[in-house]
Amino acid sequence: MEKKEFPKAQVFTFVDSVDYAAGSIVSKILLRNEKGNLTLFAFDKGEFLSEHTAPFDAIVQILDGTAEVIIDKKPHLLTTGQSIIMPANVSHALTATERFKMLLIMIKG
Repeated sequence: MEKKEFPKAQVFTFVDSVDYAAGSIVSKILLRNEKGNLTLFAFDKGEFLSEHTAPFDAIVQILDGTAEVIIDKKPHLLTTGQSIIMPANVSHALTATERFKMLLIMIKG
């Protein structure tokens, strides 16, 4: 199946560009290249990404709802409009304390 590229030169809102799905995590890549990527996520309540590391800094911006972001074993409760930087090579995890949508920004280098 061919991947559909996110439309360019069109007005959109992040929060309306990804939909919730019961019992799931939905992701949609907005942009991806050798310099980094922008990805939208929608987590249903109780869904999570287990602890892991990434080789680059990443910014999480909560677009809707509430998420617990754990960085280096320290929990941070983020709500709509809040952001946090997850440092490169430091363990982190995310849990949907209620359903939430986020924008993940990763810049390589």
